[in-house]
Amino acid sequence: MNLRETSFSEFLKPGQIIFELKSRDKLEAIEELLDSLVKQKLISNKNLTLTRIMDRENLESTALGHGIAVPHARVDTESQIAVAVGRSVEGLNFEAPDNKPVHLIILVVWNPTIPGLFNHLFAGLARFLIKPENRDRLFKAKDKNELYAVLSEIQFSFPREDKIINRASLLKKLQDIEMRIRRAPKDKLEELQKHRNLIREELDQSLLARFDLLMDRYGYAVAEVIDGICQSCNMSVSTQMASAIEESNDIYVCENCGKYLISQRKKEKLAKEKAEKERAEKKEKVTEKAEKIKKAKARKEILKK
Repeated sequence: MNLRETSFSEFLKPGQIIFELKSRDKLEAIEELLDSLVKQKLISNKNLTLTRIMDRENLESTALGHGIAVPHARVDTESQIAVAVGRSVEGLNFEAPDNKPVHLIILVVWNPTIPGLFNHLFAGLARFLIKPENRDRLFKAKDKNELYAVLSEIQFSFPREDKIINRASLLKKLQDIEMRIRRAPKDKLEELQKHRNLIREELDQSLLARFDLLMDRYGYAVAEVIDGICQSCNMSVSTQMASAIEESNDIYVCENCGKYLISQRKKEKLAKEKAEKERAEKKEKVTEKAEKIKKAKARKEILKK
């Protein structure tokens, strides 16, 4: 694949970093970062951008966990991508998946005429931020220049052709919304359609075309993989694919039925594990009780003799 290699410093300049955010909540922090982009003349419509970012936050928190969030929106910008970074010592509530406060915000606004651009940027950020030592260096930076130096190490690979990296969780959420739209009352349709449009803006058009085709033909397009089995066709997927799906948020296709595959949702997986544990404990208690009754009967028989 013909790739264009670049670093975060192509999009992020020192003037777009706020080393100590004054804000005390998510909305204020995002506004503060947008002000820095307005000052740098990277965006022109702050209010519209803020609305789009908060719409996206209300749909699904952009917190990644480990004290980092990547709020974003697809809005007309003066350039391809506008980025601002803010650091909060006290931490902000972003309703993160690990319930920890966010200390580093990487805000991204990108031009809607370039589909998939954010997904490549997000992939590069994820590769860097998944390493604990890199996160530690970001959090321990002593000043803006040191923070900028660490962030500048982040590398991106942008295909020269329009090949897009997608996030499976959004595709599953899109399917859930499409199904809700089918049976929603009229007063709920507008809000659901708004959420649907937000998600579709972040996904590749070729992927959406296949998604729409599957939805029209079968009524659903995305299936979970549980214990290595596609829940659409009940056929086993390869061990390698099952492992890859479990460890990533990329999108895979079932070789048997053609549905998009995602890993079992964490909440459901945890609930299943909890239920299995409770069943095992209950079975163990029943067994123990039966053993006690058996021993008690045996003692009575001995005493009778």
